[in-house]
Amino acid sequence: MTYRFLDTPIGGLLLARDAAGLRLIEFQNGRRPPRRLERDWRQCDDDFGDVVSQLGEYFDGRRRQFDLPLAPEGTPFQQRVWRALLDIPYGHTTSYGEIAIRLGQRSASRAVGLANGSNPLPIVIPCHRVIGASGKLTGYGGGLAIKEHLLALERGERRLMQ
Repeated sequence: MTYRFLDTPIGGLLLARDAAGLRLIEFQNGRRPPRRLERDWRQCDDDFGDVVSQLGEYFDGRRRQFDLPLAPEGTPFQQRVWRALLDIPYGHTTSYGEIAIRLGQRSASRAVGLANGSNPLPIVIPCHRVIGASGKLTGYGGGLAIKEHLLALERGERRLMQ
């Protein structure tokens, strides 16, 4: 596994990948404490040119969809939820319940919420586009301010993180 750190308009990110694809995007200033790197991981900034380029284009408002090899690890249900997240159009939001319905499991909105919260590739797999049934913003690994910033960016509003 190779990794690098990336400074972005929403703060520092840890990126990790292996031969299968991108495995991890983790907020360094999020709700959770930063990850301790595994002993066998090695830093190699050169391995992330495509990711850095596409994230830069996204934050500049020039990219609406990512074209990267993704390899998130999760249960079969989590994988289904994460694939459903990829279908949420740029600039749009949906609810946990709506995703559960799309998956054919109407009563699974809480399980969808847990899978959404376990997404190892935020931004690229757009879990920030999922909101509560009431239309309110709900939890986000990077914090609600980052979620709000990403949604504003996708609405074409330029906001600076505070």
